[in-house]
Amino acid sequence: MSLSSFSQLSRHYIDTNRFSIYKLSVATSSQDLTLKLQAIADPTRRRILQALKEKGGCSLDKPVGLCASDIEVRMKLSQPTISHHMAILTKAGLVDAEKIGLWRWYRRNEAALRELMRSLKEQL
Repeated sequence: MSLSSFSQLSRHYIDTNRFSIYKLSVATSSQDLTLKLQAIADPTRRRILQALKEKGGCSLDKPVGLCASDIEVRMKLSQPTISHHMAILTKAGLVDAEKIGLWRWYRRNEAALRELMRSLKEQL
């Protein structure tokens, strides 16, 4: 095999590798978008995201976000139900969660929400 044919073979391999990486990236971003859309498909979770947008309502004196008990009171739902919804929103990356002592504090992930809007505009 000559050096030039090896070089062409290498380029072909690299291009194939890039294509595979691109396909994986597209598949991952598509799955990520699906996960986020499933998370916001539920009206309760959209109401939770709206409540997390308000400032100054947290029992922990945080300027933004709410603790789990604040969300329970606002949504008029039980703790296990809120925990279920918050787990879905957190897994989708739309909400950040932090444990503070015995409390669980949640806030919106504004960057992820902006990215979701951008992705929707691109794909629709």
